[in-house]
Amino acid sequence: MSLDVGALLLQTVPFARGLGITYDFAAEGRAVCRLPDREDLHNHVGGPHAGALFTLAESASGAAMLSALGDQLTRAVPLATTANVEYRKLAMGEVRAEARLLVSREEVVAALDAGERPVFDAVVDVTNGDGVVVAAMTVTWTLRPNRT
Repeated sequence: MSLDVGALLLQTVPFARGLGITYDFAAEGRAVCRLPDREDLHNHVGGPHAGALFTLAESASGAAMLSALGDQLTRAVPLATTANVEYRKLAMGEVRAEARLLVSREEVVAALDAGERPVFDAVVDVTNGDGVVVAAMTVTWTLRPNRT
């Protein structure tokens, strides 16, 4: 698939662009993104605000989803339906989110082909510069078939 997932998301999601999220990798249902260490993104204890961490993780999950299913955008709209986040440790400095789908591309495409609305999860680990997991998230996605 020739879709530049990072460029697409930065173009269509201005909030991610405003936070300075960078997309390092997106392919085959996996993605890696980074959030810079900026003072304007800090919370009251000097680390990235929980909302910024949430957006980073959700953005990584979307990139993972699009890396596997971006060619389905002509027939379905991707929508995040739920997210569960666990903030485990104080994050300091630049943070990195690594996401992966818990479903195969073939399963999702088969559901679309059968006229169903697929629902599937992506899991994300957010790590600090030392590789310690500071937050974990599960995002549930659906592909809503376009109305004809």
